[in-house]
Amino acid sequence: MLTVIQAMLIFAARLGRERFDGAVSTGSGIALACLPVARVRGIPTRYIESMGRTHGPSMTGRLLHAIGGTAMYTQSPRWARGRWQPHPSALTSYRAVPTPRRPESPRLFVTLGTIGGYRFDALVDAVLATGLADSRTVWQLGTTTRDDLPGSVHTMMNSAEFEAAASAADVVISHAGVGTLLTLLDLGLHPLMVGRRAHRGEHVDDHQADMEHLLDGLSVGRYLEVEQLTADVVRSAADWRVTHGEAVDVAADQRQIDLSDREIDLSDPTKDSVA
Repeated sequence: MLTVIQAMLIFAARLGRERFDGAVSTGSGIALACLPVARVRGIPTRYIESMGRTHGPSMTGRLLHAIGGTAMYTQSPRWARGRWQPHPSALTSYRAVPTPRRPESPRLFVTLGTIGGYRFDALVDAVLATGLADSRTVWQLGTTTRDDLPGSVHTMMNSAEFEAAASAADVVISHAGVGTLLTLLDLGLHPLMVGRRAHRGEHVDDHQADMEHLLDGLSVGRYLEVEQLTADVVRSAADWRVTHGEAVDVAADQRQIDLSDREIDLSDPTKDSVA
């Protein structure tokens, strides 16, 4: 909370020096710090919930909804109702493109992210069980330290190293992190995203399983449980690449979204709240 208050003071000083036509945020604490200050100064505000929130809003989203005065949007149409209006998902601007080439022995890049304190041995073991890991395989393991892996093993990689390893691979196998997914899609890759599970001690909860709902119907990547990772699934992933184009509305009747005050429902901020 202290960090939010400090950020509020910084925003208040900046907004006092310059004129802005609107304020938009998809952040967590940063949105809570900025948007209420902007509204006090008469600046129209819009909050777009993270696309990873497929079942309901974050705590920041709930607080902003309760405070009122901000236009609220969700990238998940499944829970859009009341003041929560649908907004095109960032994923809808990507398109899967078939590139049939399915190598018998694809070159792999396996990335487990940088999550501290949580190993993901189940995914590493599943990749080994496919029989496809070899001297060309690149591993980025984070805290999942291993000494039994073929290929090149890294604890961490900088952005340039990550992008080079991903771009050189026929197939990228990743933990199901939203940030990692977007990075891979921007590189034109069609990744296999495997969810960490709390009952195996791989994360604090099972939120990575929400990736299945994010990718459902979009075909720009594939979500898997660790048990579903097979050699055939890995080989088939090499048949696809991804392109980046214009976003498609998540609802056919979605109205044009702008920052005008008429877009903001200033009625009871607790009405139609989404738990």
